[in-house]
Amino acid sequence: MANPSTQPIHAGEIPKPNTAWIWKTFWIITAITALEFAIAFMMPSSTLRNTIFIVLTIFKAFFIVAEFMHLKHETKGLIWTILVPMSLLIWLLVALITEGNAIHNAIF
Repeated sequence: MANPSTQPIHAGEIPKPNTAWIWKTFWIITAITALEFAIAFMMPSSTLRNTIFIVLTIFKAFFIVAEFMHLKHETKGLIWTILVPMSLLIWLLVALITEGNAIHNAIF
């Protein structure tokens, strides 16, 4: 019997899955997570460390949305419709953290 992977695909057959992009995505996300862990254990707690965490987390989120939710294959209008509100939410998050830190420093 011939090797199934070398036989041609006939009509109605399911082709062999292409999982290379999934593994590539997995390794990129794993590397970013390892970088986050290294920063968590090597840097003292500070605003800079929190900012780095926020930026890396947003990068991972955008990467996951682009790859697994196929956003990178959509039209530019839909991409901007998602990115603009997200960037405004990020700006709000930074503003709230900054103001909360200022209030905390003023009280204590």
